[in-house]
Amino acid sequence: MIPTSANTPAPHPHLGEVGIFTRGAGLQKSDLRSVGTPAIHYGQVHTHYGVWATETKSFVDERMAARFKQAQPGALVIATTSEDDAAVGKATAWLGAEPAAVSGDAHIFHHTLDPKFVSYFFQTADFQRQKQAHLTGAKVRRISADGLSRIRIPLPPLEIQLAIVEVLDTFRSLEAELEAELEARRRQYAHHRDTMVLDSAVQVPLHELGKFSRGRRFTKADVVETGIPSIHYGEIYTDYGVAAQSTTSHVRSELRPSLRYANTNDVIIAGVGETVEDVGKAVAWLGVEPVAYHDDCFAFTHDLNPKFVAYAMQTEDFHRQKDKYVSRAKVKRLSADGLGKILIPAPPRDEQDRIVDVLDSFDALVNDLSVGLPAELAARRKQYEYYRDKLLTF
Repeated sequence: MIPTSANTPAPHPHLGEVGIFTRGAGLQKSDLRSVGTPAIHYGQVHTHYGVWATETKSFVDERMAARFKQAQPGALVIATTSEDDAAVGKATAWLGAEPAAVSGDAHIFHHTLDPKFVSYFFQTADFQRQKQAHLTGAKVRRISADGLSRIRIPLPPLEIQLAIVEVLDTFRSLEAELEAELEARRRQYAHHRDTMVLDSAVQVPLHELGKFSRGRRFTKADVVETGIPSIHYGEIYTDYGVAAQSTTSHVRSELRPSLRYANTNDVIIAGVGETVEDVGKAVAWLGVEPVAYHDDCFAFTHDLNPKFVAYAMQTEDFHRQKDKYVSRAKVKRLSADGLGKILIPAPPRDEQDRIVDVLDSFDALVNDLSVGLPAELAARRKQYEYYRDKLLTF
């Protein structure tokens, strides 16, 4: 039975003293519908939901809803598995008007507290620290109802809980406004980029503008703190923007004779990816020394402005052309032959330089974490996290 005010818990009770955890069950992805009774799949807690939700992304057939474990309005829905420790225990407060069906690999927490207060607590550094002692599993990490029950939560009076939620809601609202403005600016930037690049000249096949060379293999085991500057295809997706002057990783110096190198002004292109959209992402190498690149990458050697080429490879038109040359196996691949058939404009060099100057300004505004809207948003997030952890530590 859920404890009530008649059995007042300690100022820092265990979660199991202020509520009960029930594991979701029965709901599969194949059960999800676009209309019906609200339903929350654990994977959606990771990808779709924030601190709280009043509507669900998915539904189940109303006639089947009674078969599933359900979160009542005010309950938390907690994702209890992930390959990433930090993601285990991600929670959203269900504030809809009716119960929501919940899948396995999630727990429902019915409690007597303000639901948004509890959900905010699940984001804190204190929750992350306590949670770590209760994680199990190797590749897939898990936390059980028993583990969650043992985590302590600060418990001020309800009016203080509500006041804390009001402050944190205000921070989240300001952050959401900045995110919306940044997204609008990014759409504006993409429009100007595509228009400026595509209207600049007649398009020419890439194989007429330069040549492609495939990299040589190295592995994660070859990566070291200092050594030969290197670019792995995966890093093009995660670490690099339009251009780079230094690398985020290095490989062992003794591999030097067996590697292949991109020179200054070459464009390095990821030849594989998990999705068709990913494949073909490019970074212009502007470093002063050659850089080793992975065998799932191509280096494009040419006489154009390298950043102009990288910008051209971001356009919607490039993606449209690329689509027909990507192999559709589990890992998506793009060959040098396919890349060579894709057309890009090749205006005079001074026009390339002018376009790059304009697009660099746009790119900094919407992507550079040190300036513009991204910097402001990052600062707001740090401020929010600081006050969230302070307000939820007693």
